[in-house]
Amino acid sequence: MTQDDEDELPGSPVCLAQMLVDGHVIDPQTWKDVSVFRKAERARLYAARQALSADARKTMAERISTRLTDSLGDVSGRTIAVYWPIRGEINLRPWMVEASGRGARVCLPVVTAKDQPVEFHLWTPDCAMAKGIWNIPVPAEAVPVVPDVVIVPLLGVDARGYRLGNGGGYYDRTLARLPEELPTIGVGHSFARITTIFPMPWDIPMKRVVLGDGSVSMHSPE
Repeated sequence: MTQDDEDELPGSPVCLAQMLVDGHVIDPQTWKDVSVFRKAERARLYAARQALSADARKTMAERISTRLTDSLGDVSGRTIAVYWPIRGEINLRPWMVEASGRGARVCLPVVTAKDQPVEFHLWTPDCAMAKGIWNIPVPAEAVPVVPDVVIVPLLGVDARGYRLGNGGGYYDRTLARLPEELPTIGVGHSFARITTIFPMPWDIPMKRVVLGDGSVSMHSPE
């Protein structure tokens, strides 16, 4: 969601050996090591995105869109959170239009305050858009809704469904407050697989992952 936050350390130290991050007590050296690793992985994966041709980007988006249509089935009357692509993320805007045409209520994540969960605002293909935080387009008219399905962009993803995002933690804060059974689908490029993100206590795995090579993987809560 955020463009420049690189695993910042919100909160305050608890003692010399521990610190509080988003309500979780962790070892500061561990978090420092994980942050360095994640920053390097982000740089590598961003570079891989930038190297993609327009045709390759389009092909991956089309593969993912087909998988989403097949796996979600009848979307009429369902509220589906998608996202507005930034930094080379998979562009699902054509699929959003298609899903809306099939009766889905599509919504977009909107950052309303720093380090807080996002809200989901209703979107339609013809709705007016405005610049949100980091200049990400958001619906000009704020109509908050609660999604039935959340489609989440990912930069990297490990074998257990833990995603590497842009680093702001907004999706994890948001998903932690939504029903545990809510379907969450991470989408990313074909090269997004990594061995591990070294998940921290606040990281929330995706229940399903769809990548640009057309692969689909399911993940059960631990």
